[in-house]
Order: sequence, then C-alpha cells, then structure tokens
Amino acid sequence: MDARLGLRNTKSVLFKAVIIFFAFVITLPLIIVLLYIIKQGVMQVNWHFLTHIPAPEGETGGGIANALVGSVIIVAMSSIVAIPVGMLAGIYLSENPGTRLAYWSGLCVDILQGVPSIVVGIVVYFWIVKPIGFSAVSGSIALAIMMLPIVIRSTEQTLLLLPPSLKEAALSLGVPYHRVILKVIVPCGFAGILSGIILSIARIIGETAPLLFTALGSSLFSTNILKPMESLPHLIFTYATSPYDDQHDLAWGASFILLMFVLLLNIFTKLITRKWNIQL
Repeated sequence: MDARLGLRNTKSVLFKAVIIFFAFVITLPLIIVLLYIIKQGVMQVNWHFLTHIPAPEGETGGGIANALVGSVIIVAMSSIVAIPVGMLAGIYLSENPGTRLAYWSGLCVDILQGVPSIVVGIVVYFWIVKPIGFSAVSGSIALAIMMLPIVIRSTEQTLLLLPPSLKEAALSLGVPYHRVILKVIVPCGFAGILSGIILSIARIIGETAPLLFTALGSSLFSTNILKPMESLPHLIFTYATSPYDDQHDLAWGASFILLMFVLLLNIFTKLITRKWNIQL
C-alpha cells in the first residue's frame, strides 16, 4: 500500500512539473516580446515624441501625435457604431435563444468572428472606399465590423448568466418588458458587458490590414474624418519597413505606446471580469 501511494505521489509531482514547464513555455514568447519592445521603444518616448508629427524622410526628430489622435478618432467612431448594435443583438440572442432567427444570427456572428481582418478591409474597400475614397469613416466601419462579434457574444453570455428570477420579479410588479431589459437586466450585467467592450477595443486597436485598405494613413495632422487619417498600427507598419533609422526609432516608440495601451486594456478587463465573477 505504501509503495503504491508513493508511486501515485511521484506521478502527481511529475505531472504537476510537466504542467508548470509547459505553462512557462507558453508565457516565454510573450515575455520575450514584451521585454524586447520595452527595451527598444521606451527610450524613444518623451514629450516631443507624443506632441509632434513625423519629420520628413531623411530628417531627424518628429513624433507620433497624428497617429495617436487618428487612432483615438477611428476607434471612438468604431465604438459608437459597434457597441449599441452589438449590445442590442446580444440582448436579442439572450432573450430568444430557441428561435430560428436567433440560431442563424448566432451562426453568422461566429462566422464573422473568424473572418480574417484583411478580408474585412477588402470588403469595406469595395463597399465604401471605391465610391467615396479613403477616409477615417471607412476605417472605422471596418473596425466596427470586427468589434461586433465580441460585443454581441459577451453581452449574450453575460445576460445568460443572470438568474431568471430578476426578470420574473420585475415583470410580476407590472414593469413593461423594455424597461425590465433596460433598467434591470442590462445594469445587472453591465460589468460583464463592459469587459467585452474593452476586450473588443483592445482587439481592434492594433489592427493594420483593414486600415491599409480604408483609412490609408497620412503624414499630416488631420481630424477630418472624411479624409485619410494616420493611425498607430499603420505608422508602425510604414516606418518599420523604411530604410531610415530615425523612422525605425519612431516605429519602436509607437509599438511601445500601442503595447502599453493594449496591455492596460487587458488588465482592466481581467479586473472587471474578476469583480463580476465575485459578484455572481
């Protein structure tokens, strides 16, 4: 019996060691990427870097102010389009799980989530860019399409976790159905919905392929949403392939800023999700 128990303990320790090893192997590439980008980019970040536009090719200095502002505008417009539509679709799917329309809608959402970003960019290019030209609006529409599946699914899954007694209690008091959804169900699931929204923003803020076909990019500081507009991913792509070392430095600095922003968004999402799980 003792020998058998010792063998079991040995197998358990070995199995635990294998799990820890592979967990470390999985996180090692992330650690290497983070450390390398921080090493290359942190020294480039200063006030001048954040408040000036890129210098002409061959000249030193310059910054990423146009890309910072452009990314904020494009992501904000994408959120304005995708968040309300995604939340309404998620509410419908959670409230009507057995209907034929909900089934086919959910299937379309799953397919859309798997569509490559460059395909979304090409489709928006033929839909919008060819008729009206490159603009921040077309870029935001492409990113909004990519946001929709995440917002829809996070809203649906969050609302499905809520106990049915919440809605039943409100309806038994004579509250209209739409007010039950807007005043009871959605506020109770707001933390989970918000975590999905933040995750969707973190997903699109680093996308380059759709913006190559839509927003195009600009070396000038512009807030005109009907004209081409620069963004951080496009700036990184452009300057990383440049032959000039100064533009390589700008690309590393922009990569550091983008990485920190995405990292903070993901950490914030984890904190909200943990708080939501504790409340449930």
